[in-house]
Amino acid sequence: MKIVIRRITQADSHEWFKMRKGIWPDAPDEDLNIDMVDILASERDAVFFALVDGKPVGMLEARLRDYGEGCETSPIGYIEGWFVYPEIRGNGVAGALTQAAEDWAREKGCTEMASDTWLDNETSIRAHLKLGYIEAERLVHFVKQL
Repeated sequence: MKIVIRRITQADSHEWFKMRKGIWPDAPDEDLNIDMVDILASERDAVFFALVDGKPVGMLEARLRDYGEGCETSPIGYIEGWFVYPEIRGNGVAGALTQAAEDWAREKGCTEMASDTWLDNETSIRAHLKLGYIEAERLVHFVKQL
């Protein structure tokens, strides 16, 4: 399977939105759409599409951040979200996407790349570890109604 990675364009917005809903299904559509406009306009963001036979099969959103848990330098590259359609998973798409994001961050002067996932997202944890990421910290959020 030949995987082609390229930067996203405005013309890709519909497919990009579908993939974002795959990551964040509970997010309001309006919030995801507004965020997409901001991401495309930002110099600190990059979105990559993975294509097989010309068809989008995955995407990765990356950002330059000033700080990342467990990181020692600044700025850092940060994987904000990635998605690969379930029927194509396990074929190297995530690796190709993360490599593109890491190359982009390196070009921006970063020497570290970071990411996060939910504690119960075992699939994502395994994928990160397989791609050479190491667990840096665990964080538990608390809330109290007042």
